[in-house]
Formats: sequence, structure tokens, C-alpha cells
Amino acid sequence: MASSAPVLQQHNNFLFTFSSKTKNTNSIFFFNSYNSSLNCVTKPLASTSSSLFSSPFQTSSRPLIRLTRVSTAPVEYVPPAPDFDFHKEIARLKALKSKLDHCTNLKDRIRVIDSDSRVNSFFFSHKNSFSRVLETLHLDEFEVFLLKCVVAAGQQHVFGDVCTEFEQKRISLKSALYALAEMIENWDVNGGSGGGGGGVNGYGIGTEEHEALRSMLKIIGEVERFYDCIGGIIGYQIMVLELLAQSTFERQSLSHHSNKSLKREIIEIHPPHALDLSQDLEYASQAAIWGIEGLPNLGEIYPLGGSADRLGLVDPDSGECLPAAMLPYCGRSLLEGLIRDLQAREYLYFKLYGKQCITPVAIMTSAAKSNHERVTSLCEELHWFGRGRSNFKLFEQPLVPAVSAEDGQWLASGPFKPICKPGGHGVIWKLAYNEGVFQWFYDHGRRGATVRQVSNVVASTDLTLLALAGLGLRQGKKLGFASCKRNAGATEGINVLIEKKNLEGKWTYGISCIEYTEFDKFGMTDNSLSSYSLQGEFPANTNILYVDLPSAELVASSNDETSLPGMVLNVKKAITYVDQFGSKHSVPGGRLECTMQNLADNFFNTRSCRCYDGVEDGLDTFIVYNERKKVTSSAKKKRRHGDKSLHQTPDGSLLDIMRNAYDILSHCEIKIPKIEGNEKYVDSGPPFLILLHPAVGPLWEVTRQKFYRGSISRGSELQIEVAEFLWRDVQLDGSLIILAENILGSTTIDENGETILQYGKRCGRCKLENVKILNDGINWNSKENLYWKHDVQRFEAVNVLLHGNAEFEAADVVLQGNHVFEVPNGYKMKITTGDSGLAVELKPIEKKLMECGSWFWNYKIMGKHVQLELVEL
Repeated sequence: MASSAPVLQQHNNFLFTFSSKTKNTNSIFFFNSYNSSLNCVTKPLASTSSSLFSSPFQTSSRPLIRLTRVSTAPVEYVPPAPDFDFHKEIARLKALKSKLDHCTNLKDRIRVIDSDSRVNSFFFSHKNSFSRVLETLHLDEFEVFLLKCVVAAGQQHVFGDVCTEFEQKRISLKSALYALAEMIENWDVNGGSGGGGGGVNGYGIGTEEHEALRSMLKIIGEVERFYDCIGGIIGYQIMVLELLAQSTFERQSLSHHSNKSLKREIIEIHPPHALDLSQDLEYASQAAIWGIEGLPNLGEIYPLGGSADRLGLVDPDSGECLPAAMLPYCGRSLLEGLIRDLQAREYLYFKLYGKQCITPVAIMTSAAKSNHERVTSLCEELHWFGRGRSNFKLFEQPLVPAVSAEDGQWLASGPFKPICKPGGHGVIWKLAYNEGVFQWFYDHGRRGATVRQVSNVVASTDLTLLALAGLGLRQGKKLGFASCKRNAGATEGINVLIEKKNLEGKWTYGISCIEYTEFDKFGMTDNSLSSYSLQGEFPANTNILYVDLPSAELVASSNDETSLPGMVLNVKKAITYVDQFGSKHSVPGGRLECTMQNLADNFFNTRSCRCYDGVEDGLDTFIVYNERKKVTSSAKKKRRHGDKSLHQTPDGSLLDIMRNAYDILSHCEIKIPKIEGNEKYVDSGPPFLILLHPAVGPLWEVTRQKFYRGSISRGSELQIEVAEFLWRDVQLDGSLIILAENILGSTTIDENGETILQYGKRCGRCKLENVKILNDGINWNSKENLYWKHDVQRFEAVNVLLHGNAEFEAADVVLQGNHVFEVPNGYKMKITTGDSGLAVELKPIEKKLMECGSWFWNYKIMGKHVQLELVEL
């Protein structure tokens, strides 16, 4: 079918189409999945004028699609075995789930699960009853129930070596059941040594298998409890099979219901109208001010539970895989970077209002790659970043079984070792409710929160995050997105405006997201030659969110699948694992995932009639837009040797940080080399390294008042780790590194024995005026350089080290060659030009100035902007 052809597809009680850009009618096509033939029915549908919605992404195209959370199978999808009937299995499991749903206690649930024919056959039909074996393993009733649920779900192969490999033919159910029963027959924990081939106490299950069984029971127990809203283990498997079946079989019946389908619910999507922060500068500044003012009402949420397999991060000492939060980026872990960004906003609040504000931080972790233990350990090592343990809430998301794309069977690496992954960041809302996170935020006086992912290193750049939160708080919104232009081919979703007419004739509207895994399903393409291209039509979903906490809690507390927004089965990536024999496998598969941003689907607004202009202004959901390099640049996948693309790699994200540095400083009358496209730096480092602590801003209008005139030569390095900083007429050709112990203030020990950072007290300070710095700087030819780690080899550098509240000043001087200026706590060092070279003056700071320093920046809000005044004492 030609790419310009408009398409309509029907699914359940919904109707969705793609509108043609060039025709006034919409052709309706139905696909028959059996013979791949195309049955066409043409019928005009009401078209929508392209001028209805004003948007930076608006085009004449009006695609109509069903907003469902079903992903597509990949192009290379292999049909399941001929003897496997998806719908028969779904019907069987649904009947079982229905009976379980009516049970009020565990005893009744066990009675129902025992009545299942598959469970009955497996546990009771063989000559040796499995019940006695379970008793010898000291399993309680709930654990026995869990094992029976696994069997009822058709996943008994994870118990032992009867598990088939996916490149082999499926063995019969009868053979699988009896083979496992033969193994079970040898179990006994009442005698034997418990090791080696004899198993625990002389029988067929060894110590390793017994430990694996215990581990599996913990995982499936969490699945049963957490996914109770969809039916636990049985419901999980039903959802998996339904999603696989929908992508395989459901279109076959479309042509038989064409007349009926036209009476069903119609959904249309549009490019959303967004506040463009890069264009409406005055309103953007006002929104950022609202965000600063509202900081005491805000919490921060970090979903860190993902496995981050594409990053390939490994502990160099132990060889263990590490989660993304531990990636050493620009001299510190990604998690530390998130906290630095947050502290920069809090420091800005302190400088404006003179009040300490510590934002409570909720972190969702997981068991993948020891994520929870490592994140907890890092926080403890860094004394909870000087924020106090009570201002952190860590909660661990459950792991879920990975399944084969062929037939939904659980993948396993060995006996009792199902392959498990985190169930997507969308579980964060229900998990937060279960773990009391919402109440914890309320106890801290918070009613809204900002959400960002750890791999996005530019999410807090300039005013994007502050403006997003400011608009959300000021206008009483329930959920907001920060968005930007989408790169073609990127593994990121799109933000859309949903317009829906329901069966009662009313219209509902809301901002939502379509994940990239669903593009194929909707016929969307990144081909620029296509009549329907995503790149210029819709903005990127970046998973930077503002959320109203009570609204999110209301959804999260619902005891149905609403609490798990955006359920999707993404089987476009291979699942790689090593089996018990050391063989590596890579099979098409995935796991049931939820997407946190699709919480927005619960916040649509209803109108009695169709809206044609400005509908977004009155919605509970909203979107802000900015330049991409200010919104998203991710370090989420490892750059492989020989790769020519730097997209979503640490290398590529560093270049965006350098682009932002260029934009900041070039507006300060500082001459600096311009950053070119990524392809220019595939085989080399960036043209310079400039790393500014976020508290130097974080608003660019603040940063730009601390810098004025000068130059930074190609190949130079500038690192500033001090918030109270002044640059006037500085010429840098080489490396300049300024490190302060007290970047934002000093720490004290509170009544609970915790280390607390006091903003603004005894800060380190640095002033440079009319200074020329010349040295050989970085050895750019060294093959050991890892620029994104800020791990580089240097020939020479000027290093300024500020202990405690130390101050450093250099004026009217040339600093040539290698220098280290180390200033002790309580002292001020001044460098000038002397008769025979440098004149170094070191004096103690006056006692009355110990807390505030001999000079400081005074911050004031003037209208919609923040203005700075240098105050010298």
C-alpha cells in the first residue's frame, strides 16, 4: 500500500484512522491477517481543518488512531507453534482468574487453583504426590499456591530441565509434566549431605536449585501481590498473551464488522500546542520564577529501577554489571549529578529568599544488577548528600518474568531461574501508593513533584524544569510534559493531543504519549519521504514530568489496571541470557511493562461539544517545549567500537553539554569555538571541555551575569566547582580547574547525628579579573582520555583548591605554565603581578566575615527576571 494512503483500523470498541494530507476523504482499509489481502471500503469521515489548533508542530495532517497500550511484534516475528491456540489459552486462564477473583481468602484460592485441570494433572495425577515433597521443603501455603499458579499459567518448565529451548520444537505438555514429576520424585530434605549430584539430603534437587527455588518464590510472590489489580500471576500471563494475540490475530475479523465499527468510539490525535520556552522568553522567565517560588511545595521523583542493559556498565574490580545510576559521568555518578542539579535550584531559592529548602526525594530502585543495594550504599557513603536520611524515600520495584515473543512462555536460564527484568517505570505510581510515598510527600508539605530519569544529563538545564513545575503549580494542572523536537529514528515516544468522541456524543481532550514501540502498529514512520512522518509533526516524549501528587495518588490507589498505566509488551529487542550450561542465548522477547507518562491518560477533560481553538489551555494536562539540547540528551547506551553515531551515548551527551556551554558564554562577549555536528567528533574529542557547577546558575540569565568578556581557545579546559564566582576579562588558553570544598555552603551535624548542608554559610569564593592563563593543558592525543568521564591526561594546568570558606582572587596577572594555588580554610589568597613575577598575598579572613565572606552575589527578582549585584564588604 502506498505510504500516502490513509488507513483506518478497528480494535475492540475503538476506531482509528490516519488522515491523508492531500485528500478530503479518509479511506477505510481492513487487513486480513490470513492471506495478507487488502479489503477496501471507502467512506468519507468528518475532516478537521488544519488551522484548528495553533502549534509549533501543527500540519494539515489529522491522524486518527486508537490510543491503546499494545505494542507491535517485530517484523521478524515468528508465528507460534501450530498446536498453540492463543485464544483457547486466554479463555482458560480468564475462567480461572474469574473464579480466583471471587475468593476471599487463601484457602479458597488454593481450592480453586487445585481444581484447574493442568494443576491437578501436574500435582496429583502422578504416582508420587507432589504435596508430600512440598511439605519436606518447608513451604508455606502461600508459596505452594504460587507454584501452582505458575503451573496453571503454563510455565512449569521453569521448574527444571524440561524447559525447551526456543530454537527447538516444543515438547508435549504431557512429556514436560511427567519429566518434571520424575525429578520431583527424588526430592527429599530429610537425609543426605545436601551437595553435589545427590541433591539436598541425597535427593535430586541440589543446594543451588534449592536456593534458586527460594529466590524464584520471592520474585513470583512479588508478582502475585503487586499485580493483584490485574489478577496476579494468572492475570500477568493473560495480559502477555492478549498483547501477543492482538498483534498477531485480531485484525483477521475486522472486515466482518465494518458497519458496526463505524458506530464505535473515534479517537483522533493532533500535534499538541505547547508553550515554546525558546520563543516566548518573557513568559518562560515568569514560569521559571513561579517554579522557584513553588520549590517548598515540590518533591522530586527518580525512577532508577531500569536494568540499563544497553549501557553495558561493569564494575572494573568485581566484573559485576552495574545500574545506570552508577555510571561515572563527568567525574561523578549519574545519581550524584541529579542531586547536584536539585541542590542548584535549592541554592537559587536560598539566594532569592534567604531560606533553607530541602526537597524530599523519592527514588524507585529494583533488584536488577543489585540496583537497590548499590544506590543505598552510594547515598550512605556520601552521607545522603548532606540532606539527611529522612529526606529520601527508596522503594524497590518488583521484577517480572521475561517471555518469548513466539508464544509468551517464560524464559529461564536454569531450574527455578526465570529470566526477570524490572516491569517498566510505569509501576512507580502504584508502587508509590503501596509503599506510602504519597503520604510521605504530604508529611513533608509537598503537593507536586518533578520527575526525571537518571540517564538524561541535561534535563535541568536553564529554566525548562523550573518553568514546567511553575506552570503546573500555578495553574493547578494534574500532569505536564517537557518536550522538544524529536530526532528521526530515536528510541523515544511522541507527545500528542488526544481528541475523542465517546458513545454518548461528548468530546474528551488531553495531552498524552505514544511510545516508539507502538509506531509500527499505527503505521507511523520516520521516513522523511513518507506522507506521514513523525519528525516534523510531533514533539518528543522525554519523560520529564510535573505531577500533581493527590491526582496521581487517586489513580494509583484504584484497584484495577488503571493503576498500571500504559501497559505494553515490547518484543522488538532480543532477550540475552546464559543458561545453566554456560551457553549464551538471544531470543526475541520482552516483558510486560508500564509507562509512567501515560498516567496522563487518566486526566482527560470532557466537553459537551467539539472544541476547535485553544483547547489545551483548559486541560488538566499540559506541555512545554524547548530546544532539544536544553531538554534531553541521554547517556543510555554504550558506544561500540567503530560506531559512527554518538546518539544517546555518553560521548554524544557530552557534546550537548558543550553546546550549552557555548550558548551561555558566547552571549557574555567571550570568544569561544563553536561546536559542530556530532559527526565531526566521532574520531576525536570535543573542541574544548567546559564543566560548570549547576549552581553557577542554574538559570542561564544568572550564569551570564557572573561572566563577562574574554576568550577560551580551542583545546582549553575550564572546570568551575564553586557557586560564588566572578569572571571578568579572562583569556584562557590551556586548563583552569577551580575546586571548592564548600561549593554551596558548609555542613553541620544535626540532633540526629546526620550531616546537613547549610546553604550560603562559609562558601568558597573565586574572582578572576583581567587574567591571562597560558599552559599546555590537556594532552588531546592521549588514547587514555575518556572525555565524558572527565578522565583526561594533562601536560599542565592551573589548579585552584579552596578548603572550607577559602577565597581566591587573581587580578591583572598572567598565569603561565603549571600552578597549584591551595588556599586553607579561613584564608583569602590574592594573586597579582609583582616586581619579579607573581605576588602572592595570603591573609586570614576577618572574623566578622567568616560566615558570609568578604564579597557575595546578591540575588533579586526584578519583574520576571533574576538580577545579581556584587556586594563587597
